[in-house]
Amino acid sequence: MSATVTVLYFASLREAAGIASEQVHSDAQDLRAFYAELDTRHGLRWTPTQLRVAVDGAFARWEDELRDGSEIVFIPPVSGG
Repeated sequence: MSATVTVLYFASLREAAGIASEQVHSDAQDLRAFYAELDTRHGLRWTPTQLRVAVDGAFARWEDELRDGSEIVFIPPVSGG
C-alpha cells in the first residue's frame, strides 16, 4: 500500500534533514521501514530504538502501518536541565 504523508522534523533530526517538514510518498509497510527510507535519504543520526514516533498527534508503535494523509513526527532524545 502506498501513502503520502507529512513528516515534521525537530531538533537534531531537523539539522540532519536540513528541512523542517516535507511531504513524502512511500510504499513502506510500517513506520520502521518508512524511517529507514528517510534515514537513507537524509542520513538521520538516530536509530528507531532511540526515538519515539507519533502519528496524527498520538504516540505510535514502529510496527504500525503507514496511513495515507497522516502527519508523522519522529521525536529525538532531549537533553538539558
